[in-house]
Amino acid sequence: MELGIHLANFTWSGGPATFVTDLARTARLAEDVGVRKLSVMDHVWQIGHIGPPEHEMLEAYTTLGYLAAVTEKVELLAWVTAAVYREPGLLAKEVTTLDVLSRGRAWLGIGAAWNEEESRGLGLPFPPTAERFERLEETLQICLQMWSDSDAPYEGKHYTLGRALNSPQSVQRPHPPILIGGGGERKTLRMVAQYADACNLFDSPELERKLDILREHCETLGRDYDTIAKTVMCPIDPGPDGQNVDAILAHLKDLSALGVQHVHSRGLDGSRTDWLEVIGERIIPEINRF
Repeated sequence: MELGIHLANFTWSGGPATFVTDLARTARLAEDVGVRKLSVMDHVWQIGHIGPPEHEMLEAYTTLGYLAAVTEKVELLAWVTAAVYREPGLLAKEVTTLDVLSRGRAWLGIGAAWNEEESRGLGLPFPPTAERFERLEETLQICLQMWSDSDAPYEGKHYTLGRALNSPQSVQRPHPPILIGGGGERKTLRMVAQYADACNLFDSPELERKLDILREHCETLGRDYDTIAKTVMCPIDPGPDGQNVDAILAHLKDLSALGVQHVHSRGLDGSRTDWLEVIGERIIPEINRF
């Protein structure tokens, strides 16, 4: 099992003046202790369960470009990109650029978007649910075409590309890995089976059933279920003096038994590097054996 870290809280003690120092320190330490993936949110306002909208939030792909420059090994992604916030051709170009500049460490993490408040606030597109899922699927098709050998036009219901040219191409071939976030049983998990290299599901009592539904979609589409990496995002807080470590390890072992291969720790306060030190010393060496 692998462990990733999600940087979602940028309201740090020093404020915006310390962002550069804090981000670099946290990212390098995460890499040093063995974290496999480092992610940021694709939000423009802070989200409710972390803080009020007015709290600091950095734009995802600008931040990932900076993280690429200060790290060497850790994989980088938005967890997850709101498909409707960017035109698909530009999104494919952004992820390709991140892959090139990071020497092959970019992922495309993507979902249908959910935060209407921030979208309306900054004038970002936020169509009805059904249309957002249609646009998500077309975005996946466009990205995959742009990462292929074809620069032919693309004609969809919502997007039209006159020439799907992408130069330079991504370092990772045939393309940067694709992770689709969400557990919707009819649409999201079907798209995982059809297009993705990884899924991301909630750590909940429904997890095993969601994985069974993903398996059913794979059987219907002729996809090998085992070729899809199963990821779960959940809080990993070692607690004072690591008092929560044993309980965390027991839970991660249960997730591994269900087939989960990557656990992503959500909501890490980037100024709390003491958490990362405990994770590196006491959690990562153990889960590497799962």
